[in-house]
Amino acid sequence: MSPTKKRQTMAKIARERELKERRALKQEKKDERRAAAAERNANPDETTPEELHEAETLDDQGPE
Repeated sequence: MSPTKKRQTMAKIARERELKERRALKQEKKDERRAAAAERNANPDETTPEELHEAETLDDQGPE
C-alpha cells in the first residue's frame, strides 16, 4: 500500500469558506458594537434613540 493523500472535496472547501466568512462578519459586528459602546461612554451627554424612546414612554404615563 502506497501512502496517498486524501483530497478534500469541493463541497467541504465551500463549507469551510462559508464558515470563515460568517465568523468574519460576526467579528465585524462585535467590533462595531464595541466601538459604538466606547463612543457612547466617551460622550455621555448625548442620548441614544432608545433612551429618548424610554423617556417619552415615561412622560406619556402621566401622574398616577
